[in-house]
Amino acid sequence: MPLDRLRDYRPDRTEPGDFDSFWDATLTQARDAATEPAFVRLDSDLVTVDVFDVTFSGYAGQPVKGWLLIPRHTDGPLPCVIDHIGYNGGRSLPHDWLAWSAAGYANLVMDVRGQGSKSGLVGATADPDPVGSPQVGGFLTRGINDPATYYYRRLYTDAVRAVDVMRAHPRVDPHRVFVAGGSQGGGVALAVAGLQPGLAGVMINVPFLCHIRRATEITDASPYSEITSYLQTHRTDVEQVFHTLSYFDGVNLAARANSPALFSVGLMDATCPPSTVFAAYNHYGAQDKEMVVWAYSGHEGGQAHQRAEMYRFARHH
Repeated sequence: MPLDRLRDYRPDRTEPGDFDSFWDATLTQARDAATEPAFVRLDSDLVTVDVFDVTFSGYAGQPVKGWLLIPRHTDGPLPCVIDHIGYNGGRSLPHDWLAWSAAGYANLVMDVRGQGSKSGLVGATADPDPVGSPQVGGFLTRGINDPATYYYRRLYTDAVRAVDVMRAHPRVDPHRVFVAGGSQGGGVALAVAGLQPGLAGVMINVPFLCHIRRATEITDASPYSEITSYLQTHRTDVEQVFHTLSYFDGVNLAARANSPALFSVGLMDATCPPSTVFAAYNHYGAQDKEMVVWAYSGHEGGQAHQRAEMYRFARHH
């Protein structure tokens, strides 16, 4: 699809009638089950930041790990960026995450439940709620026959709870909390924007989990290929699968977002096709939004150049 058509591409949304009540109940349950978070100072060799090993309550009160990096020699509440991680990644080690603290922000790196055993970014958070139903290897079809058991119900809830936790931290200004991520992390950041109002801003790079049905029809790249592989076997489950996915599709969540947003897209991205990204962007609810287009980039997006755009956006907001 050429760029001029992408800029106007705003497909109809398919949304279940109980979408909002489903998420209200899920988040209320998680908040009711929450316990006090733990921030344990880490003895590290880093000299410009203080590092804390974080444990907080996510979905259904289940423990989620993370790193909190706070610039050393700073006083008072700081703006905070919560980073969300790409598919198969985990929180890794603190020295992999210095970009935001170097710019003067507190930075929470949220671990990804059940992931972090493939990409080199090691994880530390279990996913204790596997349903045991048939699935393709990976996470995209885990519990996919029911919205209540679907993997991303748990991950999105963890991410919303991360905002709750950081807004309550004494070193964080609750009015200046941002969320950010790329690929899966971009999809999670977009979900948070739709479920958690009043963020200072959201930075959504080459997002996964948007306009999902179209993605499965136009790309055979992983991870969307997990869904097509599943449906090649479970041939009679097609409509139930996409009903489940409609609760988690970034297009539906984007329509509920009210925070300033910076998106980015690679026009040669075969993993998260550009039309799926523009579908979410064009449905995004806030007027204060912008799209950075990398014409000759694939799923890597703008990399360091996009980081500069993110610094600019965060400083402005």
